[in-house]
Amino acid sequence: MCDTLIALPPATRDGAALFAKNSDRPARECQRIVQFPRRRHPRGARVRCQYIEIPQVEQTAAVLGSQPYWLWGFEHGVNEHRVAIGNETVFAREPLGDTGLLGMDLVRLGLERGRTATEALEVMTALLEAHGQGGSGHRHLHWPYHNGFLIADPRSAWILETSGRHWVARPVDGVGNISNGLVIGTDWTRGSPDVTSFAVAQGWWPATAGRVDFAAAYADESGVPPHQCVPRRQRAAALLAEGFGRHEPATFRAILRDHYDAGVVHRPRPFDDPCFFSLCMHADPLDNTTAAMIARLPTDPAALAVAWVCLGSPCTGAFLPLYPLGRVPARLALGGGEPDAASPWWRMRALLELVERDFARFGPVVRARWDAFEAALAREAAAEEAHAAAEPAAAPTRLTAFMERTVDAWLACADALCRELGDYS
Repeated sequence: MCDTLIALPPATRDGAALFAKNSDRPARECQRIVQFPRRRHPRGARVRCQYIEIPQVEQTAAVLGSQPYWLWGFEHGVNEHRVAIGNETVFAREPLGDTGLLGMDLVRLGLERGRTATEALEVMTALLEAHGQGGSGHRHLHWPYHNGFLIADPRSAWILETSGRHWVARPVDGVGNISNGLVIGTDWTRGSPDVTSFAVAQGWWPATAGRVDFAAAYADESGVPPHQCVPRRQRAAALLAEGFGRHEPATFRAILRDHYDAGVVHRPRPFDDPCFFSLCMHADPLDNTTAAMIARLPTDPAALAVAWVCLGSPCTGAFLPLYPLGRVPARLALGGGEPDAASPWWRMRALLELVERDFARFGPVVRARWDAFEAALAREAAAEEAHAAAEPAAAPTRLTAFMERTVDAWLACADALCRELGDYS
């Protein structure tokens, strides 16, 4: 489960596109922030994805992504060309095999090979048709699944939905969001060559009905709880519409922390409650939000792109500004399958577990501390970005030092909160 959203100009306050995603994964699956530089590759090179090897391209872009510790691909990320991509599990009729490309593989490949949202879409759909989807997206569960994607750049965005090697896509107008169900009907503007004929051949779509309604023909949600994604998709769409023209990183942080009428502090609910699955997910042992990102993508090439990232649950954590122009702190890439005090993700997990003892009591305390931290950090980030714009030659070094200081302060605050909450009986 995941939720991904986009606000394009003029839906944002300052005219920069905003892309965001909550990555909902197994509750104790560590995610790492990784950064790879632009690279040239020899002719004929191949690249090993999670389950299959495919031809490599001559050059791959510099990328920054959030990566479950055992995977090659990304849950979400941004590249040096200001393309941002995130994926979602979707439920479709076609069976999938034990090998193929994962949705996370396609996110990373699209970022490494796409200079615009449209080019990334073309890269991903060509790879999908050539290699198909397959293999489990979970470490301890055999579950191959289909994927939906949101692909954005500073000026445009696409929603891409898939079933096996079949796909359709449509552009976003102003704001858009996706969750864990197929929603594209006949309003797609691009699609795989046989997307209609295949559905007709399978008996999923009448031969006389014209172009296929993708969701109606391909979706299979027979085993999915009815409130699993529809309320979340509707909630995100309502919040995007409500803030149209005023969106900024702060409004997107609030959306990613949303728990319906409970606001930014989670309130436990019974499973059959329509609001059980919230945008900030607390559905252990099914899924929890384990990482999040908000990417600010300015159209002005002289303005800095920034990815505000959160490791762990957004409602009990903070978003940190990371600048692809600088060198992201290596500490953010630490962490594996077991608790590790050196891993920032696992330290944030420890804080969440302390809050989970009594969300009503501890949630507001933690949220107030992080709100003050984020407000001060936003002011400092604005000042650092102004310095970087005034002295571009020194910007990479300056931003690298700023990111290191930010991580120091973040971890110190998290550790202090853990000590304070640990003193409560």
